[in-house]
Parts: sequence; structure tokens; C-alpha cells
Amino acid sequence: MHGRRIEQRVAYSPEELRFISCKSLLFFTLFSLKSGLTYDILGFVFQLDVSNVKRNQVLGLEVLKRALGDANLLPKRGFTSPEEFGAYFSSHKSVILDGTEQPIQRPGDSEEQKAFYSGKKNLTLPKH
Repeated sequence: MHGRRIEQRVAYSPEELRFISCKSLLFFTLFSLKSGLTYDILGFVFQLDVSNVKRNQVLGLEVLKRALGDANLLPKRGFTSPEEFGAYFSSHKSVILDGTEQPIQRPGDSEEQKAFYSGKKNLTLPKH
């Protein structure tokens, strides 16, 4: 059954399937990503057992990735050289970088350390 379109799976399945279209599978996938619920709770919400929740989420992520790729909407994740990086972003009007929680090397000077100390025993992150 793997490698077949959802419509083909529905036609050849002896049991009732929970997701009978790409639209319903994508809704489930986006809901599962946005809600942050455990597989147990997602199974309860969608009336699936835990293994089917995981299996359908993996399938939905593949469908989502293919759809975004076909629409040329997937973000670029890696570059092989600074030239490739420059060429890629020369055709874009804006770039969004999320650098809010970047780990840093702890400063050696005690006065400088105070600017970066959060009072918690975890990674040292700059205060904003």
C-alpha cells in the first residue's frame, strides 16, 4: 500500500480509513504539528491507535514536503559555499534569521559575565 496515492489506498482498503483525501491527511498533519499533543492524545482526538497516528503523521509530512517542494516554497537548508549563499539571497528581498537563543562562549571577565547571566544553571544565552 505504501507508494500509492491516498485515493488508491481508499479503493483497495478492506477497512474504513480515517483519512480519505490529501486534504484530510494534511489537516491532521498540520494539527498535530501545531497542537504539540502526544501521539496518545492525537489518537484519542482522531480515533486512531498510537502506531497509526505516528504512521499517518510521517506520511502527512512526506505529502506536505512534496507539496511545498512542488510549489517551490521549501526553505533552503544548506549551502556548499559562501558564493552559493550570496547567489541564493541576491534574488530575495528580505531574510529572516532567528537568533534569539544562540549559545555563546561565557566571557572570562566577571563584569562582562553579569550581562549574560540568567541565574539558572543552563546554557548561557545573551539577555535582550
